[in-house]
Amino acid sequence: MSRIKSLAVLTFAVGLLSAPLAFAQQTPATGSSETKAPATTEKPKSTKSSSAHHSAAKVDLNSASREDLMKLPGIGEATADKIIAARPLKSKDELVSKGIVSKSEYSKISSHVIAKQAPVANK
Repeated sequence: MSRIKSLAVLTFAVGLLSAPLAFAQQTPATGSSETKAPATTEKPKSTKSSSAHHSAAKVDLNSASREDLMKLPGIGEATADKIIAARPLKSKDELVSKGIVSKSEYSKISSHVIAKQAPVANK
C-alpha cells in the first residue's frame, strides 16, 4: 500500500512541477524576436445596423423634418411633403387610412415611426 501512496505523491509532484514548465514553453523569453503584440481591447460590435433606416430612435411623424422623413425606407420628397401636410396624425396607421402611403410602403416603415401627440396646454 505504501508503494501506491508513494506513486500517487510522485505523480502529483511531477504534475505540479510540469505545469510551470509548460507555461514557460508557451511564453517567449524576454528579448525574443517572437514576442506577442499586446492584446487589444476591442469594443464588441453592435448588432444593430448603422444604416439610417435601422436607427434605434423612432421618427415622430408629427415633428420630424422633411429630411428625417426622407431617411425612412421608400419615403421620397413627395411622400414626406404629404406626411407634413397631413399633420397632426393621431396614429401612424393614418398614413394608410388617409392614402398617404400604400399598405406595402407602410409595412416597410411602421416599425421605424411613431405619432406622438402634442401636449395639451393648460388654459
